[in-house]
Amino acid sequence: MLKGGLVVNASGPAQLHFRSENATVELWVDSISLQPFSEDEWKAHQDQTIEKVRKSKVIFRAVDPQGRPLANASISIRQLIGNFPFGCAINKNILPNPAYKSWFTSRFRLTVFENEMKWYSTETSPGKEDYSVADTLLRFATMNGAVVRGHNVLWDDPQYNPSWVQALSPGDLEAAATKRVNSIVTRYKGQLIHWDVVNENIHHNFFESKLGETASSVFYGQANQIDGKAIPFLNDYNTIEKKDDQTSSPPKYLAKIKEIRSQGYQGPLGIGLEGHFGAPDLAYVRTSIDLLASTKLPIWVTELDVSSQPNQATYLDQIIREVRGHPAIQGLLIWAAWSPQGCYRMCLTDNNFRNLPTGDVVDKIIKELKHEDLIGTTDDEGHFETSLYHGDYEAIISHPAMTSSSSSVGMKFNVAPTTNQETLDVKFSSISFS
Repeated sequence: MLKGGLVVNASGPAQLHFRSENATVELWVDSISLQPFSEDEWKAHQDQTIEKVRKSKVIFRAVDPQGRPLANASISIRQLIGNFPFGCAINKNILPNPAYKSWFTSRFRLTVFENEMKWYSTETSPGKEDYSVADTLLRFATMNGAVVRGHNVLWDDPQYNPSWVQALSPGDLEAAATKRVNSIVTRYKGQLIHWDVVNENIHHNFFESKLGETASSVFYGQANQIDGKAIPFLNDYNTIEKKDDQTSSPPKYLAKIKEIRSQGYQGPLGIGLEGHFGAPDLAYVRTSIDLLASTKLPIWVTELDVSSQPNQATYLDQIIREVRGHPAIQGLLIWAAWSPQGCYRMCLTDNNFRNLPTGDVVDKIIKELKHEDLIGTTDDEGHFETSLYHGDYEAIISHPAMTSSSSSVGMKFNVAPTTNQETLDVKFSSISFS
């Protein structure tokens, strides 16, 4: 079965053309289904999917000390922590800037450093390592309750390696790269959730061209052996952004994973989709993620931004909703670290940290991810049912018959992604009733 999607901005007769790269193959196509969706229908499906994959039904049951159901018990529910990782990149500009710190810490509990952990930032000269900026950023993130992705250990695009690396002999390069892996992964062992071990090794092959085809597999193995807590990720661009870039198409991404496995690395792996978009083709995004999801590996959108254009904020909103609604996506990072001279491709604020339209989109998403406080009442069977986003909650239950000295019972609970229906029993034992 083949599955695909396309966006058409005109009406009229059309032909679907099927072509194989192998000209000797005769194609027979059977049972074609082409289903049109309006933008409103597509958005409605996104909302339905988010409701299905990011929330679960929770049923509370209130009973008295004798186990009899309590009708008309009042239940108030407050979310403590959400469970969908949604964050934003930062850089060293945040360290001396109270306004930047305030803007970031009031919104995010997940981050990645734009450049500060990259090899060209930490070892500008051979053997002279300086992790001071990365260390300070990590302390800042940790003190403010933010978890951090490691980006990146090595980069397969030669232009983003330290200048002194380019001319090394294969033997010296192997020694330098191995030292780099050991140094940075050991330094931050146990402090990061992921590592982009060999960045963009689907588009590029600097280390493979110098050290042999198994270079990536070897480095993934080294990183995982040092820090088994941080999941080693592949990370590349244009897999979901541009269908005309076949270098990193979903099949090529799957082929790279298969290659790494065949070369001996059998440890954990993650799929990183950078997400540097222009105008998105949401149908292609969904189809691509569907294909990658067949691996059953964790998939994150790691560097999401949209190029500057009149519809930038609208496109950003559409993309976030599309990937957030896909059940295979486990986390999302916005690539919008602030710099006074401008961000990489997309800023969320101006230089006074007032939201731009893109920032308003992000704030709206954050608000949607936070469940509003709920108040409900149990029915005649002592039940109260609701649907909650995955995360940690606190519930307080009270009943008119309870004495004033013990007027309520509190409990904390977790709604997990695997929870289809969770029944929470609240017994008013050891409580006096009037």
